[in-house]
Amino acid sequence: MSIAELFLLAVGLSMDAFAVSVCKGLAMQKVTVKNTCIVGGWFGGFQALMPAIGYFLGAMFQSYITSFDHWVAFLLLGIIGAGMIREAMAGEEEKADAALDVKTMLVLAIATSIDALAVGITFAFLEVNLLFAVVFIGATTFVLSAAGVKIGSVFGTKYKAKAELAGGIILILLGTKILLEHLGLLTLPF
Repeated sequence: MSIAELFLLAVGLSMDAFAVSVCKGLAMQKVTVKNTCIVGGWFGGFQALMPAIGYFLGAMFQSYITSFDHWVAFLLLGIIGAGMIREAMAGEEEKADAALDVKTMLVLAIATSIDALAVGITFAFLEVNLLFAVVFIGATTFVLSAAGVKIGSVFGTKYKAKAELAGGIILILLGTKILLEHLGLLTLPF
């Protein structure tokens, strides 16, 4: 997996966390560096942890599904992406909550990183430097989540649905690219 692909994947995965961070920023009376780091740390940490867990789960079954691993990657990324697009199109308002306690953030971090667990499973079937990938995904999510808190405090939820839509499209396109390359129908330089 190239740096460009990993960057797109990291951005796509972080869009759920970004959207929740925007809502957190909207609800906060005052946004501080500490608050942005707390939100970024929770979301970035779990976005890094979950692909690693998924990788090891996928590696346990790799020998059984090597002949159709490209289809697994395509389906998982497609399902995750479609879910993000559906959520973006639903236009439902999320309740803005400024709470940053452990219980609240743990639930949100897990909820926004389940898709990263599924992506980690696909890592077991691709040529990926796992340590670099999880650190890169975690750092990208940290930055975007911290920025989301600030953006939420300034702009509100104006860009939430657009971020989720973009994330969903990116994941579907990456899954399609993996499938087409494996089938020999596409060769790209990145």
